[in-house]
Amino acid sequence: MAKVKIISAITHLARGIITWVKDHPKEAALLVIILLIGAFLRLYRISEYMIFLGDEGRDAIVVRRLLVNADPILVGPGTSVGNMYLGPIYYYLMAPALWLAGLSPVGPSIMVALLGVATVFFVWAFARQVFGSWAGAVAAALYAVSPTVVTLSGFSWNPNIMPFFAVLTVYSIWQFWKEGKLTWVVVAAAAMGFVLQSHYLGLLLVPTIGVYWLLTLKKLGLGDRSKFLKYSLLGLLVFGVLMSPLFIFDARHGWRNAIAMSEFFRSGGGGLSFGIIASARRFAQVVVEITTNLLAGRAALWGKIILAGILLPLGWIVLKWEKIDRTKKDAFLLFFSWFIFGVVGLSFYSHSVYDHYYGFLFPAPFLIIGGIAQLLGQKRTGKALVILFTALVVTVSIAGSHLWKSPNRQMQRTQEITAKIIQEAKGDSFNFAVIAQRNYEGAYQYLLEKEKAPLLIIDPQRVNETIAKQLFVVCENAPADCDPTHSPKTEIANFGWSKIENTWEVGGVILYKLVHSL
Repeated sequence: MAKVKIISAITHLARGIITWVKDHPKEAALLVIILLIGAFLRLYRISEYMIFLGDEGRDAIVVRRLLVNADPILVGPGTSVGNMYLGPIYYYLMAPALWLAGLSPVGPSIMVALLGVATVFFVWAFARQVFGSWAGAVAAALYAVSPTVVTLSGFSWNPNIMPFFAVLTVYSIWQFWKEGKLTWVVVAAAAMGFVLQSHYLGLLLVPTIGVYWLLTLKKLGLGDRSKFLKYSLLGLLVFGVLMSPLFIFDARHGWRNAIAMSEFFRSGGGGLSFGIIASARRFAQVVVEITTNLLAGRAALWGKIILAGILLPLGWIVLKWEKIDRTKKDAFLLFFSWFIFGVVGLSFYSHSVYDHYYGFLFPAPFLIIGGIAQLLGQKRTGKALVILFTALVVTVSIAGSHLWKSPNRQMQRTQEITAKIIQEAKGDSFNFAVIAQRNYEGAYQYLLEKEKAPLLIIDPQRVNETIAKQLFVVCENAPADCDPTHSPKTEIANFGWSKIENTWEVGGVILYKLVHSL
């Protein structure tokens, strides 16, 4: 019976899509072009452009052990500040992609890229539903080509899935608040589970959820209110289930995550500042940074010009506010709540705000711009301005695309180096270390484990079993900064007194073979 219902639902959906395409052929063609461009920018030579360093290798190691050894995962990656850990949900999302790719690290990167294309479609669908066709086309087109969005859609990393689940969260709010589809509060809770396990800055979505949850509760009658509360409790249960592996890990390890989070906020987090004047200045700075990075390809001058091109029509919309229909007003209020709560939260952080920090905000400015385009596009002059603005931003974005640069070929270089290590090890066990400014052993270790190389990780408590007769050291620094026999790196120091037996230049870096000197 359930199978019949699923087939019926799929058939109904397919018929609906075919009917819509027949009724809107030009819009459908434009959407296909936008999605194809978005897919090309994200997938073209992805194996050569993707980032594959220590963090990516570490994640792949964890997921490979899940697939190969059935090792359950209760905790996700660590945060860059605060000594906290995320939940493991990204690892479970990686698993099917890594398995389908034959354990190649490219698989999870393709998964992230496809999710990025799905986000382009979601932005189109959301903007079109609440504003209209012009909004959908403009918002999706700009989101599809944004260099920052594209770059962070092109490799496997937990923050990179956040935009999709953030827009799903806000879409769910629209559904239960505006459309009265109360079951969507469960979807919102589930989506937030994914957002928070992508990056803890997703917490800045909570005020928006809270405000609109209260607004929904306030406008419902007694019967619907009871139903909404029931679904809200179910949503909390779903959220709790999604977060439970992290809770179990924390309980087993003396609540280290909870303690670290408490200390982070109590101590100011190494960058939290709640001064009103400083935060107000940071607010303006963050808005400029977001505009420049998302819409201007990081070109500061274009960022200011584009921001002016957004603020001027916004002022006009404020003056015409009473004449705007209710649905569009509500959509603007929702998107501005999302954006402003996020920027206010980020403005309390006094250190650099990296692009992935505001991944939960990525779709918001594009949806707002889509709404502006829809209102301006009601008149001929406005349409011309919208087309001009869109063409400008698309041109600036394409000019800032990563595809104009040579690919980093990090994975290929790592494969070349690990192949050389395996060749020179001659089947004997070995230890391994990396000397680098911004990298560590993870990526190399993953490929070595994947090829079943006899790599030993030194354990100070089991010295005799884990220290091999040879140590391979990859130095990614300038040759003058490579001195492996005197390096304080733990993996090298634990090997003991050593001497260099051989040296090779492989993939643009220096590979050393060290042996014991005594």
